[in-house]
This record gives sequence, C-alpha cells and structure tokens, in this order.
Amino acid sequence: MVKLATIAGSDASGGAGLEADLKTFEEYGLYGMAAVTVIATMDSDNDWAHRVFPVDEGALRAQLETVFKGVGVSAAKSGMLGTFYAVELTREYLSAYGVKNFVLDPVMVCKGAGEALNPELNNAIAEKLLPLAEVATPNLFEAEQLSGLTGIDTLEKMKEAARIIGGKGARHVFIKGGAKLPNQDRALDLFFDGRDFFTLEDELIKTSWTHGAGCTTSAAIAAGLARGLSAREAAVLAKKFIAASLKAGFPLNRWVGPGNPSAWRGAHLFG
Repeated sequence: MVKLATIAGSDASGGAGLEADLKTFEEYGLYGMAAVTVIATMDSDNDWAHRVFPVDEGALRAQLETVFKGVGVSAAKSGMLGTFYAVELTREYLSAYGVKNFVLDPVMVCKGAGEALNPELNNAIAEKLLPLAEVATPNLFEAEQLSGLTGIDTLEKMKEAARIIGGKGARHVFIKGGAKLPNQDRALDLFFDGRDFFTLEDELIKTSWTHGAGCTTSAAIAAGLARGLSAREAAVLAKKFIAASLKAGFPLNRWVGPGNPSAWRGAHLFG
C-alpha cells in the first residue's frame, strides 16, 4: 500500500482541510495519514465565521514523528499551517526524511476571508517550503502573496506569477482559480514546469458555496505523484478529479457545500 501524508488543518465541517485530503487519498487507492496543525471551526450563529485553534508544538512534532519516522511516506502535502513552528517543523521533517514528492498548498485564508492570515508567516512559507516543493498550488490570492505581484487579472499575469514562484524554488507551479479572471467562463488553471506553460480547462461549476476545492486539488496532485505520475500528469489527472467532484457537489448548509470525491469511481481514470 502506497502511503502519503497531509500536514494541514482540520475542518470541523468536513469539507476542506485534512478531511478533504484523506478522502481524496482514499479515492486514489492510497493510505493517507495526517498531522493536524490547526483546528478550524465555524460559527453558525455568525454567518459561518471561522475560528482557528493551533495545535501546540509538542503535539505537532509527535504527530510528525509518528508519520515520517514511524511509518514513512511516498509523498506529502501541506495545507493550512497557521504557526511559524508548523512551517519550521514541516521543513525539518520533509528534509530529514528526504520527501521529494511534496505538494505545497500555501493556504493563506479561510473560506470567506479577505486578508492573509499572517503576512510574515506567508513569507516564511515562501522561504522555507517553496524550495522543497515538487509542486506549489496557490490560488490567485496566494500567487499574489508568494510572487509579490498585485492584481493578477489576466492569464499573462498568472504566467508572470508562476515564473516568480518557480524562481523561488518550486519545481512546478499550478495556479488555481483562473475562473475568477474577468470575462472567464471556463474553469481555468495554469501549470508551469519551469520552462513551458500549460492551461487546463473544464466546465465552470458555478455555486455560491463551493468548499474545499483547493485542498482537494492539491491532495489529488500529491496522490498522483505518489502513484508514480509526473508532475504534469498528476496535475492533469487532478483537474479531472476535481471537475468530477464539483459536478457532484451538494450544499452542506446555507453557507458552504463540499465536492464529492467519490464521484469518479465509475470513470476508470486509472485504467
């Protein structure tokens, strides 16, 4: 059984974070493990406002010891880290155990938030984790934070951001969320391999509540790498996976709704 890990926050509602990651790993036929960095909760009396509770440093280190020393992994991804020690511990264990198939999902905001959780923390993520990343998977906002660009509103600006992020160490860059570009009516993502650009498009699934799509996409890329795919192959397959998931999504409540990772079980995408 191929084993991989997510180092990420727990979403108490189950639609994003490590819960989405583990569901995705399972659909790829892999054995997933998780090291919990933070616990995110949502307040149903306050329009689903988020609160984030960090896991203490000792507990996080003990989890990472369990995963990397006690079991071992073929690939790993990180999501919301939330603290400086979580960034440093992630760097430490990825480096110590030589994890090459690492996907960095640089989660910088919760769903519905409009500001970075901590700009200084984001700088630490860029400095310490981008050089370890086989694939970095920022959305448009996170691409701005990592690249230093502002107002990414065209495909050319997405490409410029990808070049900058790649220049900071990531071997491949997958920028999600191009559907938010002006006059865009397709689900557009951009893949950069350090030299060439490839656009990935699919039907745009429009809802007001899509929740966990970024986590799921990065988890699917990590799972593809764990299965032996190249970074580009993993990204292409992840695009198909998330499209199927979102098409089968459903409203969880009046604020959010998850995708359905099990939607592609009959598609025979693995041959």
